[in-house]
Amino acid sequence: MSEESSNGRLLRTLGTPGAVLLGLGAIIGTGIYVSIGLAAGVAGAAIVPALALAAFVAGCNGLSSAQLAATHPVSGGTYEYGYHYLNHWLGFTAGWLFLIAKGASAATAALGFAGYLRSLGGIETAWQTPIALALVVTMTVIVLTGLRSTSRVNAGIVVISIGALLVFMAIAIPNAWDNRTRFVADVIPTDAEGTAALLHAAALMFVAFTGYGRVATLGEEVVAPRQTIPRAIIWTVLVSFLLYVAVAAAAVGATGASELGAAARQGLPLSWAAEQLGNPAVANIVAVGALIAMAGVLLNLILGLSRVILAMARRQDMPTLFSKLNAASTSAPAAVLVVGVVIAVIVLLGNIKSAWSFSAFTVLLYYAITNLAALRVPDADRFVPRVATIAGLIGCLGLAWFVEKRIWLIGLGIIAVGLVWHGVARRRLKTNS
Repeated sequence: MSEESSNGRLLRTLGTPGAVLLGLGAIIGTGIYVSIGLAAGVAGAAIVPALALAAFVAGCNGLSSAQLAATHPVSGGTYEYGYHYLNHWLGFTAGWLFLIAKGASAATAALGFAGYLRSLGGIETAWQTPIALALVVTMTVIVLTGLRSTSRVNAGIVVISIGALLVFMAIAIPNAWDNRTRFVADVIPTDAEGTAALLHAAALMFVAFTGYGRVATLGEEVVAPRQTIPRAIIWTVLVSFLLYVAVAAAAVGATGASELGAAARQGLPLSWAAEQLGNPAVANIVAVGALIAMAGVLLNLILGLSRVILAMARRQDMPTLFSKLNAASTSAPAAVLVVGVVIAVIVLLGNIKSAWSFSAFTVLLYYAITNLAALRVPDADRFVPRVATIAGLIGCLGLAWFVEKRIWLIGLGIIAVGLVWHGVARRRLKTNS
């Protein structure tokens, strides 16, 4: 049963299965249907160890997130943890990073959806942006109805998208097996350039695994958070990692890495791969799965982003209008609507490769702050070893270094703008108090 809402707090409605499905709904989408191709174009067959490294770092971060969410179970994720365990500057920076990182991820999902829909329906390229915008509007309306209906829609999305991936692997694995000798020989880089490419690919793929963070940002709505959140995060990362490795090995082994990377920049690598394997029917099935999966990712991102804006508005880091809940205490309408508008703007301005790389850099910094906060949890409340948190911190900062430097400059510039805003807002609050 859900707990009663009081003092403007959201109802607790999620158990472990629902939390895992929300995490999988955020992970099994753009990452597996689009960014696998982007990472393969960077690292080739070395995408397999890149995935392993990304999943390891994500797992460490997941444990840190579980530790924090269990001991401080409120909506807002690392934004709240930064304020509680670190200081207001790092807390605000975490919230700001989450908004820009996941806004870029959401735009990538919408554009990827449009790419697969164009492939399925033979639609002209000029329609890609209007299709993406229509999806953003639709998912925003669904989130406005509240978490209960959102969870039901998400469960159906996860089942269908995994089914489509299994169909794809059924035709790709035999071809990949025929090419196994060449593929295995290229899995481990033999020089510095190859190692750098592997780390760059790991940074790109790290973003895909961070859907488990959706569970942490919904900490206020999870039943028995100390037990539910760690369990849900661990299962989410494990299941998604196994699926990602299987799909990546099948796709790259069957069709080649550089070609898959080129198809990914158009937003439809797996559908293209199925076409190259001479099976247009499977290509259509994959396209349908991709459409549904990326709709699910967008759904989860709008939900998670709105909860962070809700938390920031409660601290007056955002206008207080965004802290208002609906009459049933199941949604924050103003926060949801502003998220939809921001994602729509990024859709109009961005492209798939740049949006995903930007998301990678900012989300790695966000989880670095998560690990810093987790290191401050008192020993009496700790159930995650410090070594896992330290490994997560080092992994995040290390992988961020291998993102393109132009993305670094843009990201740091946007962070600086946010910090200036925060400083001005803090001074205004002190003046008015």
